[in-house]
Amino acid sequence: MKETFDLQDYLIRGVERVVAGAMKATLKDPRESAYMIRFAAASKAASKRRKGLEKGGLHVPPFLIASITSACNLHCAGCYSRCNEATTDDEPARQLTGDQWLGIFEEAEELGVSFILLAGGEPLLRRDVIEAAAKKPSIMFPIFTNGLLIDEKYLDMFDKNRNLIPVISIEGERAFTDERRGENVYDMLGEKISDINRRGLIFAVSITVTKDNIEEVTSEEFVKKLAGKGCKAVVYVEYVPVSESIAESNNAAAAGEGRSLAPGDEERAYLDGRIAALRESGLDTMFISFPGDEKSSGGCLAAGRGFFHINSHGGAEPCPFSPFSDVNAAETSLREALDSKLFGALEEGGLLNDDHEGGCVLHEKRAQVETILRRM
Repeated sequence: MKETFDLQDYLIRGVERVVAGAMKATLKDPRESAYMIRFAAASKAASKRRKGLEKGGLHVPPFLIASITSACNLHCAGCYSRCNEATTDDEPARQLTGDQWLGIFEEAEELGVSFILLAGGEPLLRRDVIEAAAKKPSIMFPIFTNGLLIDEKYLDMFDKNRNLIPVISIEGERAFTDERRGENVYDMLGEKISDINRRGLIFAVSITVTKDNIEEVTSEEFVKKLAGKGCKAVVYVEYVPVSESIAESNNAAAAGEGRSLAPGDEERAYLDGRIAALRESGLDTMFISFPGDEKSSGGCLAAGRGFFHINSHGGAEPCPFSPFSDVNAAETSLREALDSKLFGALEEGGLLNDDHEGGCVLHEKRAQVETILRRM
């Protein structure tokens, strides 16, 4: 029987490895080491809090994904958020305020949430929300950003508040990155990463894995190059063509031919093997795969099992790839959001463990999710 992979345990152990490495490598700036040690203690306390709530009948996941804005400064080919019309060029009027997000972060802290992933759109467009996150040092906030808005003010903020971890999106070397994200983006990101490294700050990268870039982005040469620049984690996200029409036309534009870039079974098996090898490589870097790590953790972790998603308007959704909601976190508490009838129906109906062809079960079964929602 294949051993179950515990994603939460892997992340916690990864934090411990980062702590050990930071204590050796940051003698000139021990603040990173000091924060990581404090966070490790806070994470253990949060885990005890979650276990206590579990005994009382409330399951609290350790992770929350917060899409804090619908606006973005880039037009990346095949972007799931634009395909879902969840991202626009301009900030809509009815986004949650900075104070509302701070309230959500405060309740998340009380419930024992350890990690809140800030996404968008482009989250660095919401400096007010990033400032709110900085006020909660017991929670680690990985900020999934295209990186282009990182300026001296943000570098100062990251330096002062070590719970804010930039996770920069990159697609591989220059050709793949510029093809998907825009001309000269690769060079601009190189400058931003150099600025981060010069400050001695921890950062990570997020890579959308396609059929085309899979070998390059999982190669030891590429990963060692990132690690040499100070990268402490690599998050591999399998490309999901959210809209059949829009995403596939973007695929064709990006690839120069009419075919899907979404990885198939052969590519997923290759990705699993490469990540396993990288984890054994001895590099001081964490390697996380989505949704691959979910499958080896016992099924989809969405809908509150391991995480859930709050969109920029406050809607509590199973995950970013399943934009359906029956409760709004701005109008209720996180406790009540976790008790969402939709989340409960997905769990009780076995949909999260259902067989599926692609990498994202809730995206593939979206018609069934919509049916469940209509029946409520």
